[in-house]
Amino acid sequence: MTIDQDAPVSQLIKRNILIVDDHPFIIEGYKNAITRYNPKKYDFVIAQAHDCRSAYDLLENEATPDFDVAFLDISMPAYEEKEIFSGEDLAKLILKKTPNCNVILLTMYTELLKIKTIIRTIKPSGLIIKNDLTFDELLFAFDKVMKNDKYYSQSVQKMLDQSPHNSIEIDEFDKQILFHLSKGTPVIEMPQYIPISLNAIEKRRSNLKELLKIKIGSDEELVKEAKSKGLF
Repeated sequence: MTIDQDAPVSQLIKRNILIVDDHPFIIEGYKNAITRYNPKKYDFVIAQAHDCRSAYDLLENEATPDFDVAFLDISMPAYEEKEIFSGEDLAKLILKKTPNCNVILLTMYTELLKIKTIIRTIKPSGLIIKNDLTFDELLFAFDKVMKNDKYYSQSVQKMLDQSPHNSIEIDEFDKQILFHLSKGTPVIEMPQYIPISLNAIEKRRSNLKELLKIKIGSDEELVKEAKSKGLF
């Protein structure tokens, strides 16, 4: 931790930071950037976890403080027993416990539907496509979030700017799920035809229902609504 030698620790503003990523070198990069941010003003206490299980255990520990900022990779090893499958699920858990936490999500996803779903369901303080990430970019994002502004990285903003305001776009996996639902294929059998896990298929089906505003409806209603909008 970097601290200004002229400022007593007691005068620094303490901020609790959480970093969750399954790549240790990425965690170290985040820590390096954070501890260089305004060291004359802040005392950063950083906790870290490397997958959904270790993050869940940390968050459920009564000794763990409330976090002010959380950096979460979206794609990580799941904790299926607790239905924590991704950084999105961790974000929901954190925001349920600490609504004022500033969540920054980092992802390799570049599908517009996925990006829109993340923004709509999580409302993160920051959303960064990893290909946009540099040391300076991370510092800039952290500065924006520390000042209570939202930050979307360049690729996220470009996708949102180029997307018609009310358009609905889905990717090939979503189209395959809709196709198999229309044919009556049981969801549990879909991994035989679609190269993603059963949990991923169930998550996508749920996201599609939310996207198409089918809150309680059946799969048949989902298929009907998707067809009416020409989605497959």
